[in-house]
Amino acid sequence: MAFVKQYMKSIFTILMLAAWMQVSAQTPTKTRILIIFDASGSMTTPIENSTRIQVAKKMAIKLIDSLSSFKNVEIALRVYGHQKTADQKDCKDSRLEVPFAPNNLVIMKKKINSLVPKGWTPIAYSLQECEKDFPADKGVRNLVIIITDGLEECTGDPCLISQALQKKGIFLKPFIIGLGSSEQFKFKFECAGTYYDANTQRDIDNVIGIVVSQAMNATSCQVNLLDKQLRPIETNVLMSIYDAGTKKLIYNYEHTMNGRGVPDTLFLDPLRKYDITVHTMPPVHKTNVELVVGKHNIIAIDVPQGSIAFNCVGKTNYPDLKAVITIHGQHQTINVQTFNTTKRYLTGIYDLEILTVPRLYYDSLIVDQNKTSTITIPQPGRLQINKSRDLVCGIYRMQNGQLEWVADVGDEYYQTLIMQPGKYIMIGRSKPETRTIYTFEKEFTITSANTTEINI
Repeated sequence: MAFVKQYMKSIFTILMLAAWMQVSAQTPTKTRILIIFDASGSMTTPIENSTRIQVAKKMAIKLIDSLSSFKNVEIALRVYGHQKTADQKDCKDSRLEVPFAPNNLVIMKKKINSLVPKGWTPIAYSLQECEKDFPADKGVRNLVIIITDGLEECTGDPCLISQALQKKGIFLKPFIIGLGSSEQFKFKFECAGTYYDANTQRDIDNVIGIVVSQAMNATSCQVNLLDKQLRPIETNVLMSIYDAGTKKLIYNYEHTMNGRGVPDTLFLDPLRKYDITVHTMPPVHKTNVELVVGKHNIIAIDVPQGSIAFNCVGKTNYPDLKAVITIHGQHQTINVQTFNTTKRYLTGIYDLEILTVPRLYYDSLIVDQNKTSTITIPQPGRLQINKSRDLVCGIYRMQNGQLEWVADVGDEYYQTLIMQPGKYIMIGRSKPETRTIYTFEKEFTITSANTTEINI
């Protein structure tokens, strides 16, 4: 009697905790749980003054009662090994006996109590078939609980099928409850799901509590965004959380510090593995994050950041001046930043290309923790070109003893260019001219905040 009271108290505590966590957790509106029940011939084996089939029946009914107390839960029952005898060796002896539906618990319990062990153990086939058992609804958590006493007796690999269906998003990582099992049994099934031994009544009661808790509760965690000194003080950046198996986006959260100045608490489904992308510049990825049920999980990600600021002395006359930022030694653009703004980047070394006329380049700019690296350029000037004829013409400058192209002169007769201060050469000829010797060169200087006028 004392054991029963303690058991009921444990279940009550689990259910109350789950109810509280469901209010806080970011979970889908519905959970569907398919119980795959072993009714093969070996389930007649004695166990603790009973038989495995009787123990499995009681376990399944307790599970159903516990799970059905939650809101928005539907349960279904698939049975294998119950239609054909063992000598028939039927490797497709598996059937959805009670499909998903509201208020089907009485039918399910009646079916469980009527089962008589007969045949073989087609676990892989049953897992494969259960893909058709789940309705094709989006935003629903699909779970599988397998109650079995035997290893696969037919062709097929339960591990490979389970992993493939998890990757497709058919169901989350299954729970596998082994009755009267051995160490080999555990080794064979750990790759297919989360495995639990149930060799004694105490084991069975504990497993029911654990499975219910893990199936229905979200687990608390916090994401610590670490600076260079490994302090969790980085924040105000978007985090995208993906299912590591299906690669589907589940949540987008703006990282937040709570009222106590520590990273805010999230509640995530512990049956998934997660990939997390922190949208810093450049982004940081953490893959295959697993949560431990029953504890507050800390997910630490290194994202030390500093800033780059772009300024122009005085007023910039560029209509929309920007700078291209790449990681030093790499060619992929990580950002195009507008001038007179400040933006945070991961600490490191960057190369910059400022889209002025002519281009300005800064190599090996160091961004350090909580510091701002500022790039200031001189105020540009204005070049006013007045043409009286059609020209083939360009603007150049001397750099390190070499002539370097800066800009083309357009077809318009009146043209304005915003340019950086410096000395330049305009080189060209009249478009109708047929003799090269009539190429002309005209030197000019651009100064900040002033207009230089050229008449050709």
